[in-house]
Amino acid sequence: MTTDRDSQIATFLAAHGWDNAARRRIAGDASFRKYDRLEGPRGRAVLMDAPPPHENVRPWIAIARHLHGLGFSAPAILAEDVAAGLLLIEDLGDDTYTRLLARGADEKKLYALAVDALIALHKQSGAVPPSVAPYGTSRLLEEVNRLHVWYLPLVDAPALAADVRAEYETIWQTLLPAAWKTPTSLVLFDYHVDNLLGLFDRPGVKACGLLDFQDAVAGPATYDLMSLLEDARRDIDPTLVAAMKQRYLAAFPAITPEDFDLSWAVMAAQRHTRVLGTFARLKVRDSKPQYLIHIPRLWRYMDTCLAHPHLAPLKAWLDRHVPPTARTISA
Repeated sequence: MTTDRDSQIATFLAAHGWDNAARRRIAGDASFRKYDRLEGPRGRAVLMDAPPPHENVRPWIAIARHLHGLGFSAPAILAEDVAAGLLLIEDLGDDTYTRLLARGADEKKLYALAVDALIALHKQSGAVPPSVAPYGTSRLLEEVNRLHVWYLPLVDAPALAADVRAEYETIWQTLLPAAWKTPTSLVLFDYHVDNLLGLFDRPGVKACGLLDFQDAVAGPATYDLMSLLEDARRDIDPTLVAAMKQRYLAAFPAITPEDFDLSWAVMAAQRHTRVLGTFARLKVRDSKPQYLIHIPRLWRYMDTCLAHPHLAPLKAWLDRHVPPTARTISA
């Protein structure tokens, strides 16, 4: 049965000369966005279907154009209907890092390329466009509060009293400023193997294709590197992680290892807490239980970052209110 959305998409494609193209679903993700590959007389392109009010394509468009202007390989925008949440974008192919690694590609070379892309981005004086909001306290707190809003009910933990929730927020408000011990940069926010592509016919850091950056913020330079190397979806050899951290630090001698490690620990704890809550929300609200398989890995990451002395108050709070029995979950 044809829906209103189907008709809207058909009108959009016809308006831009893609109505005769074959169309095949190539991806969906944890959001409401879907992606279809189009193949026809005009070649190949990708249809991004980001239905309002659930999605807003404006941030994606702004960051894509900004990255292009800086010389990075984000998909070019071929056509747009912003109000309808529909974009035609350049097809960068299927070689995500996830697929390349599954086929046995050189892991160290792929990660080195991704780190070099971040180095190049962070060295750009205009890397943070004025339209990008700071990673502010209200957003940071909303994200970590997903732990008690979504995660704790999923594991049948008791509801937290108001004073306990207030203590939790106070702890985070005390911890978070230390993340800015490193410079502020453009944070692409979901910088990991599912959102990076190998484009090896392109020179330098253009060989690293960039996807899924609509949630970009201005935040600590450690964030995307940490997202890459403490990936919720895969284990990475600690030796490789250490080598990639050193590769990044060697490019920024003004950042001390101590400040880097402190910023990393705070942002890692914040991101992993957010993802724990987000994965629980995907199960409860959106009937997407497949992400729960990654929960044990996230808690292992949390154990590591909580070992930093600066995070002792958060560790003590979690030990009291999220005991080991609440840190395991079955899909």
